[in-house]
Amino acid sequence: MARQNVAEQFVDILTRAGVKRLYGVVGDSLNPVVDAVRRHPAIDWIHVRHEETAAFAAGAEAQITGRLAACAGSCGPGNLHLINGLYDANRSMAPVLALASQIPSSEIGLGYFQETHPDQLFRECSQYSELISSPRQMPRLLQTAIQHAIGRSGVSVVSLPGDIADLPAPEKAAESALVTSRPTVRPGDAELDRLVDMIDAAEKVTLFCGSGTKGAHAEVMEFAQKVKSPVGHALRGKEWIQYDNPFDVGMSGLLGYGAAYEATHECDLLILLGTDFPYNAFLPDDVRIVQVDVRPEHLGRRSKLDLAVWGDVRETLRCLIPRVRVKDDRRFLDRMLKKHAEALEGVVKAYTRKVEKHVPIHPEYVAYVLDELADDDAVFTVDTGMCNVWAARYLSPNGRRRVIGSFSHGSMANALPMAIGAQFTDRGRQVVSMSGDGGFAMLMGDFLTLVQYDLPVKVVLFNNSSLGMVELEMLVAGLPSYGTANKNPDFAAVARACGAYGVRVEKPKELAGALKSAFKHKGPALVDVVTDPNALSIPPKISREMVTGFALSASKIVLDGGVGRMLQMARSNLRNVPRP
Repeated sequence: MARQNVAEQFVDILTRAGVKRLYGVVGDSLNPVVDAVRRHPAIDWIHVRHEETAAFAAGAEAQITGRLAACAGSCGPGNLHLINGLYDANRSMAPVLALASQIPSSEIGLGYFQETHPDQLFRECSQYSELISSPRQMPRLLQTAIQHAIGRSGVSVVSLPGDIADLPAPEKAAESALVTSRPTVRPGDAELDRLVDMIDAAEKVTLFCGSGTKGAHAEVMEFAQKVKSPVGHALRGKEWIQYDNPFDVGMSGLLGYGAAYEATHECDLLILLGTDFPYNAFLPDDVRIVQVDVRPEHLGRRSKLDLAVWGDVRETLRCLIPRVRVKDDRRFLDRMLKKHAEALEGVVKAYTRKVEKHVPIHPEYVAYVLDELADDDAVFTVDTGMCNVWAARYLSPNGRRRVIGSFSHGSMANALPMAIGAQFTDRGRQVVSMSGDGGFAMLMGDFLTLVQYDLPVKVVLFNNSSLGMVELEMLVAGLPSYGTANKNPDFAAVARACGAYGVRVEKPKELAGALKSAFKHKGPALVDVVTDPNALSIPPKISREMVTGFALSASKIVLDGGVGRMLQMARSNLRNVPRP
């Protein structure tokens, strides 16, 4: 029996760590690894059209499954294309292993064709980045990279010269046990004692929740009930905390709605649960603040803290719930619930006014109908820009749906690549890419990946022929819009030319039927919806310093976007408020 080469041993270790797919574009320096994948029964090579797509797809797979995912790029330009998607995966805390193939080892440092130094280039967007320089080094280095990716919930990059990948692997290489899951982290007793004292002393407590509340819905609800706390959330916390929540006061931030802003500013004690919410202009500076996070480097970097608690949210709340005193006074909670419902009542009609006659179609209406028709366990991938607004305000979480996007890195063109990774995890689950025309066009080549693998992703294209969020930023700065217009083709015709299902929608009355037909189609489908470029959105509270990053506008063309089924939820929660 022939000895394994390094590439075969590399692939074996990946499969033992649970990797099912390797997303990438083939290239000469990758050939030994690609051939090893071809011959291995437990892993598939997924041929995408751009390496950036490979990284986004791997990041999405990792977010959906919670397991290690992997991507690869050939030497030089090939692996450099990975960098944007890897930045996103690392900032999204997605465990991803990236293979950056390298030029022949004897030529490194000599200005060889396509020479770069990926072990240095990827350090800023990873938890670990190292070069394999000998066969004996590979098994331990790859194991270390895997454990960094899983243990630190981020990206590890392994640079491997093609000639070393083709060398014989060392005999009797140790098969070390691999860490494939994370432990829970409990705060220290001293921090818990201080936090209990602060909660018991406060009359008005507000919880503000982020993605770190994943898996802690029941504990957050039990704790909120005990201390009579309104519960707001950031965008990344929406899918984990908004559903079945009688304490919901909406979302804060530039895409926000409801009374979350008021609840965080009018309390005595604000508890930040598993959120690295970046917009400190929306956080108060005159109330006591506690932050609970599993990553200690997140503590205190957005606001001044009165107490920093290192621990995961679920375990921390399990420790707190038996110890804090029950609060009987729910006047603050009830007042915030009323404010939340009133705020939603004021904007909910924005998407219903003459929608059957409004052409171009209101994008709010598209998101509303999409939310109504999509499966209860659908995965939505969301492009950065105005699609973020419509997803934040109209998609209704229920504990089974997933909503993922480039919410921390803010990259264009992420939705379609993420949909690829999400769909590969389960071909029977509905995956919907909420794409803007600008983002879709940027990586449109990978629509062919859907066709090549017959992935049943449904692309719902919000086509306003502009870079809408950028245009809004220009309005805020007092600048005329320039360079934001897109001259688009009939994207539905492009989809059909690629061999997929495609339909174009220009009238509101055609929308529901077009979405239903696309959802019924067994393969990839694209619904090109021509939407109103003047439909923009502003948050409930504005100040000049809030415009940085996203944008606000007080011009007459800006609408307070509606909020879909969230008004129904708010009205339902009001039933718990005692009548005067």
